[in-house]
Amino acid sequence: MNILTLTADGSNTLFNETIGEHYHSAHGALQESKHVFLEAGLKFAANQKVEKEISILEVGFGTGLNFILSYAHCEENHLKLSYTGIEAFPLSQDTINQTNYQQYVPHHVWQNFINTYESALIQQQVLSNYGNLEIAHTTLAKFKTDVLFDVLYFDAFSVQHQPEMWTNEMIAHACSFIKEGGVFVSYAITGHLKRAVKACGFTIEKLQGAPGKREMLRAVKSLK
Repeated sequence: MNILTLTADGSNTLFNETIGEHYHSAHGALQESKHVFLEAGLKFAANQKVEKEISILEVGFGTGLNFILSYAHCEENHLKLSYTGIEAFPLSQDTINQTNYQQYVPHHVWQNFINTYESALIQQQVLSNYGNLEIAHTTLAKFKTDVLFDVLYFDAFSVQHQPEMWTNEMIAHACSFIKEGGVFVSYAITGHLKRAVKACGFTIEKLQGAPGKREMLRAVKSLK
């Protein structure tokens, strides 16, 4: 069961009773998503690219907040976004509606998302000229694709509540889907995570964390 919870910045999140953790930071769901994934991930990667297109893989699609913020940014900046989320336990459309995240993006961005959400769990959906979405209804361990991505949003539940997502094997599996020069971002930063990502051929960078977190991790996959 998921319980709607108000976070410190006035945005909502959900508390997953099965896992025992919120989907986003209790210090601010919106702030965390913007700081970690939009600013440190998408915008950073887009600035490195010549092409006006970008591909993102998200581990832990959850409420879709990271997606709608990314999609809105890409539309505003005329970037073509191809977005794939991995979600083993998709939320219902009714539950996503309860988050009230529509207030943070243009009306058409929210409508395009919510109108295609359930279909995106089956196959890729074209939301507009600037957004494609597919949500793989599977675990990270079972996820397969021939596509390589510009950015990986690693947004699994914490290692304390979902340790199987943070093993060397799972980190390596996730990193295998990133292009050379591509970017790995996560709200978390531990010695184990840094070593695991570095072992996959990434250059590690410690950044200031979102409110409530001192630091976060960004890493860039080295060119061969």
